[in-house]
Formats: sequence, structure tokens, C-alpha cells
Amino acid sequence: MPTAKIKEYLDQRHVKYISITHSPAYTSQEIAATAHIPGKNLAKTVVVKIDGKMTLVVLPASNKIDFNRLKNSAGAQQIELANESEFVDRFPGCETGAMPPLGELFGMEVLASEELAEDDEIAFNAGTHRELVQVKYQDFTDIVKPRMLSF
Repeated sequence: MPTAKIKEYLDQRHVKYISITHSPAYTSQEIAATAHIPGKNLAKTVVVKIDGKMTLVVLPASNKIDFNRLKNSAGAQQIELANESEFVDRFPGCETGAMPPLGELFGMEVLASEELAEDDEIAFNAGTHRELVQVKYQDFTDIVKPRMLSF
């Protein structure tokens, strides 16, 4: 269900994509290795609370969030990692930890690392621990309209 919903979302917006099926993998680095994608080309989605508001933060799988830097870049008072129990219901049909960075589908703002712009394409989880979707980076920004920050 989640993969079909994501593909329908992309099709409706005329975004060309490649679907990459891989054996089950759960960490972003494991997914990148299993799918034979450099970690910097795999966009991982992290759910954080920014001043109490659930927000998707998207960054290269090979990176970690510097929460102080994110707080300053976002102009926030408080930032914290969201607990799984706080957001699991926001991603119907998605496996926990395999949420795609498509904020519009889930009614959430998206903050993206400026580093993602360094490559022509990015891949991201398609709602499962077995499939990725790869799109042109420009298409991603055109449909998601993330707020680009350095963190």
C-alpha cells in the first residue's frame, strides 16, 4: 500500500522515478549498501519536533543531524528527536523507520539538508524496508518544496 500510494503521488505530478527493490534492510547505511547506492545519495527521513511541531528532516544517509546547528538554521527555540510512538500513526501503511520524505502526503513540513543538492539524483524509502524510489533531485525539490538548511 505505501509504495503504491507513493508511486501514484509521483505519477500524478509527472515525476519520473526508478523503483529499487532490495533485501530487507533497516538502517540507512545498510539500505545504501544493500541497494548499491552511495550513502550520500540515499536520503534518510528523520522525524523531529521543532518547537513542538512534528517535522520531517531529510539528509544524506551518511550524515547525522547536528541538532544545535539545525536549531540555529531553523530559527527554533527547541528541537528534539520525536519518539516513534508520537509519529507512527502519521504514516499509515508505512513500516516504522521507512517513511518517505514526502511531507505533503502526511501533512508535515520538510526540512532538507543543502548537501542533498550536490547530486543529480536521490533515493529514499518507499514506505517499506524492501524498496526505494529514486528521482531527480530537482523533481524532489519541485514537488516537496523543502526548506533547505545547513545542519
